[in-house]
Order: sequence, then structure tokens, then C-alpha cells
Amino acid sequence: MAHLRSQSPAVLLVVEDDPGDQILIQESFAAGPHPKLIRLVRDGEEALEYLQRTNRYASPAEAPRPDLITLDLNMPRLGGKELLARLQADPVLRSIPTVALTTSCLEEDVALCYAMGVNSFVQKPTDFNDFQEVIQHLEHYWLQVSLFPPRRE
Repeated sequence: MAHLRSQSPAVLLVVEDDPGDQILIQESFAAGPHPKLIRLVRDGEEALEYLQRTNRYASPAEAPRPDLITLDLNMPRLGGKELLARLQADPVLRSIPTVALTTSCLEEDVALCYAMGVNSFVQKPTDFNDFQEVIQHLEHYWLQVSLFPPRRE
């Protein structure tokens, strides 16, 4: 298979409030074979600060544009659905592929997220090994199989 991907590391923005899931996601992605830079934020408001490069994320070096966003739905302050709505309303940010990575499996959450423009909806497994396997599948698909839109700084 021809590789059309840049040799620079993929930038992943993980939007997750649960400390245990933060560690699992980071370690699972870090263990994968593809070069990547993982940025972690705790909720939708912090994600917007990162993406809009405001406050502590004002420097482009501190907040490189992500190639992929994973987001939890149920977070304090600004939840995943609200963040997804803001991303889709922004003509620059809506081109960033976004994966809902959440404990929810409610049909209405799945339907709403796809209607709002999420690129994939993945339920977080509760088993550690299953969780790692899901992250490996995400990494394989998003960092090897799928091509990203061009980065717009």
C-alpha cells in the first residue's frame, strides 16, 4: 500500500475528563507503532482554548493543529456534544477528523453525534485489554489507512 502521509508525527488531541481514561488513552496511543504527538485536555472549554490558541495555548508550539480529535461526551463545563457543535460551526476546525470515544452506547447519542458531524463513534470498553485493542484499531485506521485533510495553521 502506498503511503501518502507526511513523515511528521500525527498530532492527536484527546479531550477526556476522567484521569484513569486519560492515562489509558495516552499509554495505549503511545505504545502504538506510528509517530504521534499526544495532547491532552480535560474538557470542551480547554479544547476550545487549545484549538483557538487562547490563554495558556496561545503559542502555536504549545498547540499544534491536531490531525485527529478524540472526545468524551460527558464532561464538566463544556461536554463533548457541545464541543462538537462548536467545531462544526467553525469553518477551519470542522475539517479536523473527530472520534467520539465515550462510555455511551445510547442510540440517541450515536445518532446525534453523526448528525452533528462526528467521523466515528466508539464505545469505550471497560476491560483493559479490550480498551487497548480499540485504541490500536483507531490508531491503525486513522494513522495508517485514512488520509488527513491538509493542515491549516
